[in-house]
Amino acid sequence: MENKLEYVLPYDIEKRSFEIIGEELKEKGIVIPKEQEFITKRVIHTSADFEYADTMTYSEGVIEIAKNLIKNGADIVTDTNMALSGINKKTLVKYGGEVHCFMADEDVAKEAKERQVTRATVSMEKASKIKKPVIFAVGNAPTALIKLYEMIKNNEFTPALIIGVPVGFVNVEAAKELILSTDVPYIVNRGRKGGSNIAAAICNAILYNID
Repeated sequence: MENKLEYVLPYDIEKRSFEIIGEELKEKGIVIPKEQEFITKRVIHTSADFEYADTMTYSEGVIEIAKNLIKNGADIVTDTNMALSGINKKTLVKYGGEVHCFMADEDVAKEAKERQVTRATVSMEKASKIKKPVIFAVGNAPTALIKLYEMIKNNEFTPALIIGVPVGFVNVEAAKELILSTDVPYIVNRGRKGGSNIAAAICNAILYNID
């Protein structure tokens, strides 16, 4: 297949990218539910991976829940500074929300070492003390999802919403399935794929599509 250069104006590149994604989904016979389309397409745009059209999993009503949470000032907690950097904080601040990542905090590193657990585990515990609704955007650490699941099951803490898209091989798929078994609203990518960039892309898709 011959690849021909297209002349696209700088401000039209993203728009053209989404057009190509739409065309290729149609060619593949893939139909994404309308209410999920803007998120899944942004994930594909970020990754150039059409498998996400099959593996992205949404709890019932989660997109409206996510939009309302942000409109009412919810905070976002990530498990990497990369995801924190990628989320559009300017838009979130307009609604009264902040993005946090506690992974590099000295107290988190010290406690994790003492208890011989991951920093992601301690970070989730620290995030549970935030006195407002929290959206968790996990793109790297399955132990973050496992800790959230444990806190939910022990009635210690209930996240407002979980975006569970860690990437990797050890406990990644099992951790995602734990979140799928809860009653907490979720956006999860089944399987091994994901990453901080995917977590940020999902957050941004929601932020860019609030009515």
